[in-house]
Amino acid sequence: MADNIYIKNRPATFEYAIEDRLTAGIVLTGSEIKSIRASKVSFNDSYCFFDRNELWIRSLHIAEYVNAGYAGHIPVHDRKLLLTRKELKKWHLKVKEKGLTIVPLVILINDKGYAKVEIGLGRGKKVHDKRETIKNRDVEREIKRYLK
Repeated sequence: MADNIYIKNRPATFEYAIEDRLTAGIVLTGSEIKSIRASKVSFNDSYCFFDRNELWIRSLHIAEYVNAGYAGHIPVHDRKLLLTRKELKKWHLKVKEKGLTIVPLVILINDKGYAKVEIGLGRGKKVHDKRETIKNRDVEREIKRYLK
């Protein structure tokens, strides 16, 4: 049943140093899941936040499904993420204490056909860290070129 849908948030790993990762379920409507299967997702400035001990994702743009008719959805609204209570408490404490941010990294469809979001606990990078990331990426690219 896997459709091999794997949509990455590429700027997230550039903007944040990811310390921990977790896969969470996401509450969607029918037209939203069809848009995800069509890869119509944008992560621009999306992030996760806690509200009443629940984790929500904000600013995730899922384009409207063309054939939805009257049962369409709003492209940008808050969507609930599904995690266990233990995981929620652990991440909530980390975000409060250390000033970390939870960012969505990947949206994927698992083997059972459910949409999942891989989220990461990230610390914002400084400008010099971003330059170092670019330098390391260029060095790795050059090494791969010479090995071919």
